Amino acid sequence: MNPDASVVDNVIDTVSAVFLVAGALMSLAAAVGLLRFPDLLSRMHAATKPQVLGLFLLLAAIGLQLRTWWVWPVLLVAWIFQLLTVPVSAHMVGRAGYRTKHLHRELLSSDELEAVVQKAARSARDESSRDEASDGGRRD
Repeated sequence: MNPDASVVDNVIDTVSAVFLVAGALMSLAAAVGLLRFPDLLSRMHAATKPQVLGLFLLLAAIGLQLRTWWVWPVLLVAWIFQLLTVPVSAHMVGRAGYRTKHLHRELLSSDELEAVVQKAARSARDESSRDEASDGGRRD
């Protein structure tokens, strides 16, 4: 048995153990944040930020433990898919929560979306009043 191979195996095992523990702690932090944070936007932040890094660390640990080259592209595709879908879904959940008023406005440091939402509401109101005027007030 080659003593150098044993040292390399020990280093890989140690690095993968550290990655597994760190990834698990990041996922635990995301879960605790989902339970403890007060409003939708804070919970959304807790669900997305640490979860993506935690998944990356867990996938890297799996790749190191399997010690084969072909598993890395598969793990990379899984991580990239997660990296691409989490921000989009968080954006949609946050926007829906904002529009349905499922958040605490007093916790916001700045509200950049309020003007956009009010403008859209005015446009919708103006359009419905124009449609009503063109119908002559009739409803079918």
